[in-house]
Amino acid sequence: MTDRLTVTYRIRATAATIAARAQSVAVEQSVEMPVEAISNETVLRDIVGQVQDITDRDDGSFNVRIGLALETIGRDAGQLFNMLFGNVSLQDDITLEDLSITPALAKIFAGPNIGMDALRDRVGAPRRAFTCSAIKPQGLPVAGLAELAARFAEGGLDFIKDDHGMAEQSYGRFANRVPAIAAAIRATGSKTRYVPSLSGDLDAMRAQLRVATGCGLDAVIVAPMLAGFSTMQTLVRENRGFAFFAHPTLGGAARIAPDLLIGKLFRLLGADAVIFPNHGGRFGYSPATCQRLAANATAQHPILRPAIPVPAGGMTLARVGEMLDFYGREVMVLIGGNLLLARERLAAASAEFTRAVAQHSYR
Repeated sequence: MTDRLTVTYRIRATAATIAARAQSVAVEQSVEMPVEAISNETVLRDIVGQVQDITDRDDGSFNVRIGLALETIGRDAGQLFNMLFGNVSLQDDITLEDLSITPALAKIFAGPNIGMDALRDRVGAPRRAFTCSAIKPQGLPVAGLAELAARFAEGGLDFIKDDHGMAEQSYGRFANRVPAIAAAIRATGSKTRYVPSLSGDLDAMRAQLRVATGCGLDAVIVAPMLAGFSTMQTLVRENRGFAFFAHPTLGGAARIAPDLLIGKLFRLLGADAVIFPNHGGRFGYSPATCQRLAANATAQHPILRPAIPVPAGGMTLARVGEMLDFYGREVMVLIGGNLLLARERLAAASAEFTRAVAQHSYR
């Protein structure tokens, strides 16, 4: 018998039509042709998708679990997503809800390079939550970005990341921006880690990683939905000493449950930290979605290291206690624009942020 991935879809249908609809999804996501036209017994037995379970959600939709052959994904992240949600993503009555991460699947992709515990060692945070902020806005001269980074570092933040909008713009080329920011942080003597954003095609990102390595950095941020899943998989495999942060931009453009996409699948592809919109911020995720997402990122697994959840998106100092009560210490609190409002008091505001997280973590 072939190893199978158990994939859960949410399908809008009636009780009278759901069985046939479920079978059509199983076929579409496996062989994509009439099963009656297949004569090969191995294909019929091992490759055609199998409907494993149908559960009525009592809201006009059903959860349908389908077993897909592990062998069909090869060892490629792009093909994994193709098999999970390729053709049926074009059908507007279906959402990809969940995937069981089996040991066989985990061995193929390996998950985070270093994981949460190693991130704690790197910044000296054995028990408390992490702190993070973002360098903004794009368009600011490199010297201005470096100055902001130094003030954040003086305030003791654990991580400072590029705003995800920073790429290879004329006003801030990676090769100019990253060495300047890294040097500014290093001059403060802090343990703060700088996380520059990779952009462009695979060759461009490889070149950017060489620049980051030359600056003594050990973490970068990638947007999997922009870069491509296979590209992220390749970068993670080629740079085992690096921690990879995953940014969720464009993550709302597909009908994939965010707790699965960001919390589970980004981790599977190698994200050590997964950024996502916290409830009550600028975006529309519910507390329940955020809780499931964080649980997926940190859940114990026999093969995959835990990733650190990074709730963000309009967070403020006033919400630090609430966020740590909600997520516990296995979280990285990211406050961006609200800290930058401090302007000339940025170092002091960053220090207040650092103290607030530490004090609440150790209560």
